[in-house]
Amino acid sequence: MRMLRWFCGHTRRDRVRNEVIRDRVGVAPIEEKLTQHRLRWFGHVQRRPPEAPVRNGILELVDNVKMGRGRPKLTWDESVKRDLKDWNISKEIALDRSSLETSYQCA
Repeated sequence: MRMLRWFCGHTRRDRVRNEVIRDRVGVAPIEEKLTQHRLRWFGHVQRRPPEAPVRNGILELVDNVKMGRGRPKLTWDESVKRDLKDWNISKEIALDRSSLETSYQCA
């Protein structure tokens, strides 16, 4: 944001909101970019062969670990499912690179 403010000629003292600066420069919000990268990686993992360590669960957490107190941590799978639901994208679309890129641009 500091670079974008400098680019527009504003300082923090001018009290211009971040959304206004981002709209003026044409930069997408950070949350949207993180979602795009997460879904891109999901498509990459889904395109791997089933015997790959990423796909067959070798990299999964150990099951016999005692759960800690409080709320469980958000897993990558849960965040991907939430992103797919929020953007109305099916898992099959994530396998097709060209259609996924166009859905990023539409959202």
